[in-house]
Amino acid sequence: MSNKNSKQAKVAIIGTGFVGSTTAYSLMLDGIVSEIALIDKNEKVAQGHALDLEHGMQFTKSTKIKAGDSFELVADAQIVVLTAGAAQKSGQTRAELLKTNVDIFKNIIPQIIKHNKDCILLVVTNPLDIMTYVTYKLSGFDSCRVFGTGTVLDTSRLRFLMGQEFKVSPKDINAYILGEHGDSQFVWWSHANIGGMPVTKFCQCDEKLLNELHKKVRDVVYEVIDKKGATYFAIATVITKIIRAILTDQSRIFTVSSVLQNYRGVNDLCMSVPTIVRSGGICSVLDIELNEIEKKQFDFSANKILDLRNEIKLERI
Repeated sequence: MSNKNSKQAKVAIIGTGFVGSTTAYSLMLDGIVSEIALIDKNEKVAQGHALDLEHGMQFTKSTKIKAGDSFELVADAQIVVLTAGAAQKSGQTRAELLKTNVDIFKNIIPQIIKHNKDCILLVVTNPLDIMTYVTYKLSGFDSCRVFGTGTVLDTSRLRFLMGQEFKVSPKDINAYILGEHGDSQFVWWSHANIGGMPVTKFCQCDEKLLNELHKKVRDVVYEVIDKKGATYFAIATVITKIIRAILTDQSRIFTVSSVLQNYRGVNDLCMSVPTIVRSGGICSVLDIELNEIEKKQFDFSANKILDLRNEIKLERI
């Protein structure tokens, strides 16, 4: 998809809570889309966000904003972003969100595809990997058009914290978090580098420091939730970057969560690995090399997600 076409692009956002509304704001500032549709069961809230956004449009690129509670608003959207669902509370695990959010999606997804069968579905709702799989099953879409934000934000947090620790720009750090968007995630340390130099050579650091960095990444979300109630600024920028990559056919590599088939023993399961994102959605999943420790971490994370999937008996969907 060309830049010219992207200027006529429409994105629909389902759920206008903290994440959904901040994503709309981020998209408007970015200027990548010509139309944003805000859909929420609370029509007044969605319309209020639309008004608030419109009042700042003098200072941004012109963007048409529509809002309401009708899923007819998803018609003609190239991308539908799913942020609806119960919010994660302080001390609450992603697993505890599961049943409620699955029930919500059982209502939402059929209404989306009733009005738009050609869009890409980008899932943000937690627990992310399971909700992405639920969306895939409920929609009946090809797996290339259904994926979640995965560990893209976790990876961004990792690079930020590494930058602080090693006094280098996060933009010059190439390191990824893989697996579950949750507590069983792991860092792909064996291929992490700073300016092309392996991390352990760059910093002369030991395994203890690397483990501490990962623990900070894994736990920092709970710190944010404890301090302000929810996370939404950083994830909104992640969503915007992914949308820009799709609409401008950038072939960016993100650790999005997608349906893996015959991948390192994983079948029919959503988790995050480096993936090429293009205008059609998921282009291809990269075949990664893992050391023996990382292989065990990968399997552990996959089994954790599998246990959650089995818990909600998705075969009934």
